[in-house]
Amino acid sequence: MPDSPIVYLNGKFLPLDQACVPVLDRGFIFGDGVYEVIPAYGGKLFRLAEHLLRLDHSLDGVRTANPLTHAAWEKTLVDLIGKNAGGGNTDQYIYLQVTRGVAKRDHAFPKGVTPTVFAMSNPLPPIPESYAAQGIAAVTLDDIRWKYCHIKAITLLPNILLRQEAVDKGATEAILVRDGEVTEGAASNVFIVKNNTVITPPKSPRLLPGITRDLILELAAQHGIAWREAAISERALREADEVWLTSSTKEIMPVTRLDDARVGNGKPGPMWQRMTTLFQDYKRTLRGGSHA
Repeated sequence: MPDSPIVYLNGKFLPLDQACVPVLDRGFIFGDGVYEVIPAYGGKLFRLAEHLLRLDHSLDGVRTANPLTHAAWEKTLVDLIGKNAGGGNTDQYIYLQVTRGVAKRDHAFPKGVTPTVFAMSNPLPPIPESYAAQGIAAVTLDDIRWKYCHIKAITLLPNILLRQEAVDKGATEAILVRDGEVTEGAASNVFIVKNNTVITPPKSPRLLPGITRDLILELAAQHGIAWREAAISERALREADEVWLTSSTKEIMPVTRLDDARVGNGKPGPMWQRMTTLFQDYKRTLRGGSHA
């Protein structure tokens, strides 16, 4: 990659160390914006159409018009990957952000303001081998976030505090519970396996509609794995045979310890082994150009 990565800011590609946003940008002042994170395997964007559709929904949720068409987003992101690939097809992840723009500080929406559009590409860190060998630890915490978690907003302070509390307790992630039901992780979706059935909470304003989450359900359906969307009580979480956490950059993480108690037999389970194999097969096919 270049010494200073190339980023995209408001229609221009430029080195990261030259990219600047005015201090009155509403993203800086209010956290008034939305974002997406999109992996690219071998230069191929992972489920781009689904990510852009979720971006549309987030922008609609905060009443901001999408500043680019889907075709323009695709060209911009493909160009960005190419400028940061360093001549190779290394795996990368795209972070893109849209804020309402620059305006005088006022809670009410400003009129006639142009959204700020930013995107960057970074190397995608490999999944730690320890995940497959021994899984990860998680803790349960009260879901202290707002009521519109289906919007992928840049205002992530509650998630940050929850994740740090998990880290302080020696865990990798926090699993959030609201009104006795599991919602999601601080930065992930939640699955359990019980009696050979894969279960995840249904989509609602309580959780982000994960792209990797949806792919897992598609793969389960395609390969004859029993699955359903259903509420997961805190008790059901603790009694599950397997617990997984999923995200675009961490893929499928097997939880083997929950609040210092063993999950299942304390090792990544057989259903996780099967699903992660199907997921890796999907990625290999994507690298070959067969998936959008």
